[in-house]
Amino acid sequence: MIIRQEEPNDYCEVYELIKEAFSTTEYTDGNEQNLAAALRKGTAFIPELSLVAEMNGELVGHIMFTTAVVGGDEILALAPLSVKPRYQHQGVGTALIKEGHKIARQLGYEYSLVLGSETYYPRTGYRPAVQFGIEVPEGFPPENFMAVKLQEAAKPISGVVIYAKEFGL
Repeated sequence: MIIRQEEPNDYCEVYELIKEAFSTTEYTDGNEQNLAAALRKGTAFIPELSLVAEMNGELVGHIMFTTAVVGGDEILALAPLSVKPRYQHQGVGTALIKEGHKIARQLGYEYSLVLGSETYYPRTGYRPAVQFGIEVPEGFPPENFMAVKLQEAAKPISGVVIYAKEFGL
């Protein structure tokens, strides 16, 4: 498996990949591919942290991180993470998260947030965001709102997260 930075000529294939990845998921509004397209155009987009996983010349996974703000501090927000259904449970998503975290550390980011499955993300280091002083936005189940500290010496943060406007939160 090759993990590399997403390029503009990948956008159409990534759009279809995201659509396919979420087609079997019951907790979606089916709009993740449009969210990814909107995030790419926004000011919170971080091109270095928009990655694809490739196997045998086929894109099989995609991850995107954007910036968010907590108490005036800029941190990361992971969304969306997509893996084609036939490649799920084969380590593609975990590999994308690990590579994204590695790059994020090099870029100096201290924390990453995710709103996602309380059974999957803890396996990649995410814990309830309240443990880090990050308050759950109104209307979100606390068990699905998680964060991970990316730097050992990360300064403490606290406050309610403010996502990029493209998230519509």
